[in-house]
Amino acid sequence: MNHKLLDYLQSYLTDRRRDLFDRVLSERTYHFTVAVEDVYQLHNTSAVIRSCESFGVQNLHVIEEVNVKRIDREIAMGAQKWVDVHRHTSTKACVQSLKADGYRIIATTPHKKAYRLEDFDITQKAAIFFGRETEGLSPEVLEAADDFIYIPMVGFTESLNISVSAAITLQYIMTRLKSTDISWQLSTAEIFEKKMEWTKKMIKDVDRIVERWEEDQNI
Repeated sequence: MNHKLLDYLQSYLTDRRRDLFDRVLSERTYHFTVAVEDVYQLHNTSAVIRSCESFGVQNLHVIEEVNVKRIDREIAMGAQKWVDVHRHTSTKACVQSLKADGYRIIATTPHKKAYRLEDFDITQKAAIFFGRETEGLSPEVLEAADDFIYIPMVGFTESLNISVSAAITLQYIMTRLKSTDISWQLSTAEIFEKKMEWTKKMIKDVDRIVERWEEDQNI
Protein backbone atom coordinates (compact mmCIF):
# COMPACT_ATOMS: atom_id res chain seq x y z
CA MET A 1 0.00 0.00 0.00
CA ASN A 2 1.65 3.18 -1.21
CA HIS A 3 0.33 5.72 1.29
CA LYS A 4 2.63 8.44 0.01
CA LEU A 5 1.17 8.16 -3.48
CA LEU A 6 -2.38 8.21 -2.12
CA ASP A 7 -1.63 11.28 -0.02
CA TYR A 8 -0.17 12.99 -3.06
CA LEU A 9 -3.13 12.16 -5.28
CA GLN A 10 -5.63 13.20 -2.64
CA SER A 11 -4.00 16.63 -2.57
CA TYR A 12 -5.79 17.14 -5.91
CA LEU A 13 -9.15 16.65 -4.17
CA THR A 14 -11.10 19.07 -2.02
CA ASP A 15 -11.30 18.55 1.74
CA ARG A 16 -14.99 17.83 1.33
CA ARG A 17 -14.32 15.06 -1.21
CA ARG A 18 -11.65 13.43 0.97
CA ASP A 19 -13.94 13.53 4.01
CA LEU A 20 -16.78 12.10 1.94
CA PHE A 21 -14.63 9.16 0.81
CA ASP A 22 -13.73 8.42 4.45
CA ARG A 23 -17.35 8.58 5.59
CA VAL A 24 -18.74 6.47 2.76
CA LEU A 25 -16.03 3.81 3.00
CA SER A 26 -16.65 3.44 6.74
CA GLU A 27 -20.18 2.27 5.84
CA ARG A 28 -19.25 -0.10 2.99
CA THR A 29 -19.41 -3.89 3.29
CA TYR A 30 -18.57 -7.13 1.50
CA HIS A 31 -20.59 -9.09 4.08
CA PHE A 32 -23.58 -8.95 1.75
CA THR A 33 -23.61 -8.89 -2.01
CA VAL A 34 -26.43 -8.83 -4.56
CA ALA A 35 -26.96 -10.81 -7.77
CA VAL A 36 -29.57 -10.05 -10.42
CA GLU A 37 -30.39 -12.82 -12.88
CA ASP A 38 -31.25 -11.87 -16.46
CA VAL A 39 -33.43 -8.91 -15.53
CA TYR A 40 -35.22 -7.76 -18.67
CA GLN A 41 -35.95 -4.10 -17.94
CA LEU A 42 -32.73 -2.09 -18.08
CA HIS A 43 -33.90 0.48 -15.56
CA ASN A 44 -34.44 -2.26 -12.95
CA THR A 45 -30.80 -3.37 -13.03
CA SER A 46 -29.67 0.24 -12.88
CA ALA A 47 -31.98 0.96 -9.95
CA VAL A 48 -30.55 -2.03 -8.05
CA ILE A 49 -27.05 -0.61 -8.56
CA ARG A 50 -28.27 2.64 -7.05
CA SER A 51 -29.76 0.81 -4.06
CA CYS A 52 -26.52 -1.11 -3.46
CA GLU A 53 -24.59 2.16 -3.46
CA SER A 54 -27.11 3.90 -1.21
CA PHE A 55 -27.13 1.20 1.46
CA GLY A 56 -23.40 0.37 1.44
CA VAL A 57 -23.20 -2.91 -0.51
CA GLN A 58 -19.99 -2.66 -2.51
CA ASN A 59 -20.40 -5.60 -4.92
CA LEU A 60 -23.18 -6.33 -7.40
CA HIS A 61 -23.26 -9.36 -9.70
CA VAL A 62 -25.15 -9.18 -13.00
CA ILE A 63 -25.97 -12.45 -14.76
CA GLU A 64 -26.40 -11.97 -18.50
CA GLU A 65 -27.07 -15.48 -19.74
CA VAL A 66 -30.17 -14.39 -21.66
CA ASN A 67 -30.42 -10.62 -21.49
CA VAL A 68 -27.23 -8.63 -22.08
CA LYS A 69 -27.29 -5.38 -20.14
CA ARG A 70 -25.70 -1.97 -20.19
CA ILE A 71 -25.92 0.40 -17.26
CA ASP A 72 -28.58 3.09 -17.53
CA ARG A 73 -26.61 6.09 -16.30
CA GLU A 74 -29.70 8.22 -15.83
CA ILE A 75 -31.30 5.73 -13.43
CA ALA A 76 -28.05 4.76 -11.66
CA MET A 77 -27.24 8.48 -11.25
CA GLY A 78 -23.49 7.89 -11.04
CA ALA A 79 -23.76 4.98 -8.60
CA GLN A 80 -21.96 2.73 -11.11
CA LYS A 81 -18.74 4.66 -10.37
CA TRP A 82 -18.81 3.64 -6.70
CA VAL A 83 -20.16 0.06 -6.84
CA ASP A 84 -18.15 -2.85 -8.24
CA VAL A 85 -20.31 -4.51 -10.92
CA HIS A 86 -19.26 -8.07 -11.80
CA ARG A 87 -20.72 -9.53 -14.99
CA HIS A 88 -21.34 -13.24 -15.51
CA THR A 89 -22.35 -15.01 -18.72
CA SER A 90 -24.06 -17.86 -16.86
CA THR A 91 -25.93 -18.44 -13.62
CA LYS A 92 -23.77 -21.46 -12.85
CA ALA A 93 -20.55 -19.43 -13.12
CA CYS A 94 -21.93 -16.73 -10.84
CA VAL A 95 -23.11 -19.18 -8.19
CA GLN A 96 -19.82 -21.09 -8.24
CA SER A 97 -17.82 -17.87 -7.94
CA LEU A 98 -19.83 -16.63 -4.98
CA LYS A 99 -19.71 -19.97 -3.17
CA ALA A 100 -15.93 -20.07 -3.68
CA ASP A 101 -15.76 -16.64 -1.99
CA GLY A 102 -17.62 -18.00 1.03
CA TYR A 103 -21.07 -16.61 0.31
CA ARG A 104 -24.29 -18.44 1.09
CA ILE A 105 -26.73 -18.28 -1.82
CA ILE A 106 -30.01 -16.69 -0.77
CA ALA A 107 -32.94 -16.81 -3.18
CA THR A 108 -35.72 -14.24 -2.95
CA THR A 109 -38.99 -16.00 -3.71
CA PRO A 110 -42.55 -16.06 -2.36
CA HIS A 111 -43.14 -19.58 -3.68
CA LYS A 112 -40.85 -21.77 -1.56
CA LYS A 113 -40.72 -22.41 2.15
CA ALA A 114 -38.82 -19.25 2.96
CA TYR A 115 -37.85 -17.12 5.92
CA ARG A 116 -39.65 -13.86 6.42
CA LEU A 117 -37.18 -11.04 5.84
CA GLU A 118 -37.15 -10.13 9.54
CA ASP A 119 -36.20 -13.73 10.46
CA PHE A 120 -33.30 -13.99 8.02
CA ASP A 121 -29.94 -14.95 9.60
CA ILE A 122 -27.59 -12.03 8.89
CA THR A 123 -24.57 -13.41 10.75
CA GLN A 124 -23.09 -15.21 7.73
CA LYS A 125 -21.88 -13.80 4.42
CA ALA A 126 -24.74 -13.90 1.96
CA ALA A 127 -25.40 -13.27 -1.72
CA ILE A 128 -29.00 -12.16 -2.23
CA PHE A 129 -30.38 -13.24 -5.63
CA PHE A 130 -33.17 -11.39 -7.43
CA GLY A 131 -34.75 -12.79 -10.60
CA ARG A 132 -36.53 -11.80 -13.78
CA GLU A 133 -39.54 -9.51 -13.61
CA THR A 134 -42.05 -12.16 -14.69
CA GLU A 135 -40.48 -15.59 -14.19
CA GLY A 136 -38.49 -14.86 -11.03
CA LEU A 137 -35.34 -16.83 -10.31
CA SER A 138 -34.31 -19.78 -12.47
CA PRO A 139 -34.55 -23.38 -11.21
CA GLU A 140 -30.73 -23.40 -11.19
CA VAL A 141 -30.60 -20.68 -8.52
CA LEU A 142 -33.44 -22.22 -6.51
CA GLU A 143 -31.68 -25.59 -6.50
CA ALA A 144 -28.35 -24.06 -5.50
CA ALA A 145 -29.81 -21.83 -2.79
CA ASP A 146 -28.82 -22.36 0.83
CA ASP A 147 -31.88 -20.46 2.04
CA PHE A 148 -34.92 -18.55 0.82
CA ILE A 149 -36.38 -15.24 1.95
CA TYR A 150 -39.46 -13.20 1.14
CA ILE A 151 -40.94 -9.82 2.00
CA PRO A 152 -44.26 -10.31 3.83
CA MET A 153 -47.18 -8.56 2.13
CA VAL A 154 -50.86 -8.32 3.04
CA GLY A 155 -52.44 -7.23 -0.26
CA PHE A 156 -53.55 -9.12 -3.37
CA THR A 157 -50.19 -8.53 -5.05
CA GLU A 158 -47.90 -11.53 -4.69
CA SER A 159 -44.60 -9.85 -5.52
CA LEU A 160 -42.98 -6.45 -5.84
CA ASN A 161 -40.93 -4.96 -8.66
CA ILE A 162 -37.36 -6.24 -8.44
CA SER A 163 -35.86 -2.80 -7.81
CA VAL A 164 -38.36 -2.14 -5.00
CA SER A 165 -37.72 -5.58 -3.49
CA ALA A 166 -33.96 -5.03 -3.57
CA ALA A 167 -34.24 -1.60 -1.93
CA ILE A 168 -36.47 -2.89 0.88
CA THR A 169 -34.31 -5.95 1.46
CA LEU A 170 -31.00 -4.06 1.51
CA GLN A 171 -32.27 -1.27 3.74
CA TYR A 172 -33.61 -3.79 6.25
CA ILE A 173 -30.69 -6.22 6.42
CA MET A 174 -28.06 -3.46 6.43
CA THR A 175 -29.82 -1.69 9.30
CA ARG A 176 -29.89 -4.95 11.24
CA LEU A 177 -26.26 -5.74 10.39
CA LYS A 178 -25.02 -2.40 11.69
CA SER A 179 -26.71 -2.98 15.04
CA THR A 180 -24.66 -6.15 15.65
CA ASP A 181 -21.06 -6.73 16.72
CA ILE A 182 -20.33 -8.62 13.49
CA SER A 183 -17.15 -7.49 11.72
CA TRP A 184 -18.94 -6.28 8.58
CA GLN A 185 -16.83 -3.28 7.57
CA LEU A 186 -14.04 -3.24 5.02
CA SER A 187 -10.54 -4.05 6.23
CA THR A 188 -7.82 -1.40 6.31
CA ALA A 189 -6.33 -2.83 3.10
CA GLU A 190 -9.73 -2.91 1.39
CA ILE A 191 -10.43 0.70 2.36
CA PHE A 192 -7.04 1.75 1.00
CA GLU A 193 -7.68 -0.06 -2.29
CA LYS A 194 -11.09 1.58 -2.77
CA LYS A 195 -9.82 5.01 -1.74
CA MET A 196 -6.99 4.80 -4.25
CA GLU A 197 -9.37 3.65 -6.99
CA TRP A 198 -11.93 6.37 -6.27
CA THR A 199 -9.30 9.08 -5.97
CA LYS A 200 -7.88 8.20 -9.39
CA LYS A 201 -11.36 8.42 -10.89
CA MET A 202 -11.58 12.04 -9.76
CA ILE A 203 -8.32 13.21 -11.35
CA LYS A 204 -7.99 14.09 -15.00
CA ASP A 205 -4.96 12.57 -16.74
CA VAL A 206 -4.13 10.65 -13.58
CA ASP A 207 -1.72 8.24 -15.30
CA ARG A 208 0.53 11.11 -16.33
CA ILE A 209 0.40 12.55 -12.81
CA VAL A 210 1.33 9.20 -11.26
CA GLU A 211 4.18 8.76 -13.74
CA ARG A 212 5.55 12.21 -12.90
CA TRP A 213 5.31 11.47 -9.15
CA GLU A 214 7.19 8.19 -9.58
CA GLU A 215 9.91 9.99 -11.52
CA ASP A 216 10.25 12.52 -8.70
CA GLN A 217 10.49 9.67 -6.22
CA ASN A 218 13.08 7.88 -8.40
CA ILE A 219 10.86 4.82 -8.63
